[in-house]
Amino acid sequence: MSSASDKPETEKQHEATPPAGEAGVARPQQPQQVKVDDSKLIAMYANFCRVTGTPEELIIDFGLNPQPFGVPTEPVVVNQRIVTNFYTAKRMLHALQLTLQRHEQAFGVLETDVQKRVVPAMRQGGR
Repeated sequence: MSSASDKPETEKQHEATPPAGEAGVARPQQPQQVKVDDSKLIAMYANFCRVTGTPEELIIDFGLNPQPFGVPTEPVVVNQRIVTNFYTAKRMLHALQLTLQRHEQAFGVLETDVQKRVVPAMRQGGR
C-alpha cells in the first residue's frame, strides 16, 4: 500500500474501524481510504478566528481583520463558518497539533505574540 503522500491532494487516508464480524468478534483494524472531492472548494484567507458554541456544537467563525495590530476600529467581516460536533473538533485539534509540531520542528517555534515578532528597529520608531 502506498503512503498518503503518494496520493493526489484530493485523496486523504483515514483509519476507520470496520464493523464487528460474526458473533461480535472484532476484525483487525485496516486503514481505509476516504476519497475527497475538492473540485468545488473555495479557498479564502483568514487572520481572525472566533470560537463559540452550544453544549452540542462548536461554531468557528473566520474572517479578515484589516487592522491586525491593536484593537480594530472597523468591524471584522466574518465570511466563513464551521459548525461541528465536539468529537470532530477534538479530532481536528489533534490533527492541527501534529501539523504544528512538524512545522516547528522543521522551521522553529512559532511566536504568537505579535509584539515579540516585530523587528526591534520598528518598535523603536524606525531608527
